[in-house]
Amino acid sequence: MDSKRYNNIKLAAGIAEGILTFIIFLVFIASGLSVRLESLLTGSGLNSYLVFILFVLVSGFALGTILFPLKYFKDFYLEHKYNLSNQTFLKWILEDLKALGVSLVIGIPLLLAFYYLLNVFGQLWWLPFAILVFIVSVILARVVPVFILPLFYKITPIDNDDLKDRITKLAADARIRVENVYKFDMSRKTKKANAAFTGLGKSKRILLGDTLLENYTGDEVETIIAHELGHYKKKHIIKNIIIGTFSSFLTLFLISYFYKLSLPWFGFEAITRIAALPLLTLWMMLIGLIQTPLSNILSRKFEYEADEYAINSTGKPSAFKAALQKLTEQNLGDKEPHPFVEWFFYSHPSIKKRISAIEIFLSDKKDFFDQKLKLEGN
Repeated sequence: MDSKRYNNIKLAAGIAEGILTFIIFLVFIASGLSVRLESLLTGSGLNSYLVFILFVLVSGFALGTILFPLKYFKDFYLEHKYNLSNQTFLKWILEDLKALGVSLVIGIPLLLAFYYLLNVFGQLWWLPFAILVFIVSVILARVVPVFILPLFYKITPIDNDDLKDRITKLAADARIRVENVYKFDMSRKTKKANAAFTGLGKSKRILLGDTLLENYTGDEVETIIAHELGHYKKKHIIKNIIIGTFSSFLTLFLISYFYKLSLPWFGFEAITRIAALPLLTLWMMLIGLIQTPLSNILSRKFEYEADEYAINSTGKPSAFKAALQKLTEQNLGDKEPHPFVEWFFYSHPSIKKRISAIEIFLSDKKDFFDQKLKLEGN
């Protein structure tokens, strides 16, 4: 079965990429290569901040070069093999370079701030840096939909007035003020379909992929958007901000603690030693490994709640189930992944579990929906 094979290969490649990245960083530090690179850059007479940035760029370029074959297999070859990608190799490379450029514009100032805080606050660097990360994340939530997404997609208001009115009404019922409903040319990159509710404050956007608009009925699109609005109505966005902020502070504290603890293992003494800083990445990966299933458990809970809201707010359970089935098939989702794989890696429940949950919910609400259908004359 193509979908299961595609997902298993993609998952295996992703796991291999993570393991290989960890091994490369470990070898980089344990072999003394990080010390040699630091010495080479320091010998150029540059100040420590430029040495730090060059250290990150050079080691990052080396890592990217080593991992490129795996990235090519996972993100380009595999997508074409299963007829999911619309990109040529050149366009794929150019999009990646564009994403790298955006990451550098945002990341370099953040890295410089981190190194400054490390030098000024010492062992307590994690606290002001966590505050900075929170501020930056809030700013990005407002900036990304308006300024960054248009760098990668052509975003225009949808021209289907009926659908726009339906979505605007759904938003109003959820007490969300939305200036407009937009579509983006998702088909330029992929045959997959998706929709999203993104942004904060005046930058809030409802975004519909053109692949969604072209292949789904008005009722199906309406229920998909109702699901996205359900995340807002159920306060998942606020909860995620609160949980994410707490998690960020805790994670940075733990990274700081274990980083200092592990310095002597590799012959380092000062936490500001540039050659030792890759240890931060190793600890981040290990802590992230523990956090992944925990965050996914919460995410799946939120998805079930948003599904329930989509059905309640539209009264169109059949359309919603059809939309979920079509999305799974179009995106080559695994309909029934291994229980451990779903528990550990999946931020969304499998389609089989989502449909089962919907059926249970509908059985409890049968009288309500029967009355609603009669009133609407369906």
